[in-house]
Amino acid sequence: MLTMRLQRIGKKGQAYFRIIVTEHTKKPQGEYLELLGSYDPHKKDLKVKKERIEHWMSKGVQLSPTVNNLLVNNKIIVATKKLSWKPKVVAKPAVAPTAPKAKEETKDESVVEPEPETPVEAPVEEPKEEVPAETPAE
Repeated sequence: MLTMRLQRIGKKGQAYFRIIVTEHTKKPQGEYLELLGSYDPHKKDLKVKKERIEHWMSKGVQLSPTVNNLLVNNKIIVATKKLSWKPKVVAKPAVAPTAPKAKEETKDESVVEPEPETPVEAPVEEPKEEVPAETPAE
């Protein structure tokens, strides 16, 4: 699957990006199929080949979220912005279930309680004495 992404170039602290079309399994700093433009984040300067971007998009190239947002901000494509980062998943503390409060009985003060069941005793068999089996005498 082809993807359109940024390739970082430039010195440390002076980032500069190329917009490239590459296979999604390749490294961003590796080889690419076509160079489509450049982006300078310090000057907020975006230079792109609009016709080539439209050509690759018609072929089904997937845009990285950052490239998509850059092109939408500069009105090169008409689309919605994508979230380019994943929000942290915050585990919510488990809320202990609270027991519902007992309603005060004002109408009927006498509460009918079920009678406790008397346990039914099962007849217990008395253990029989075991008689050792007689062994035949030799």
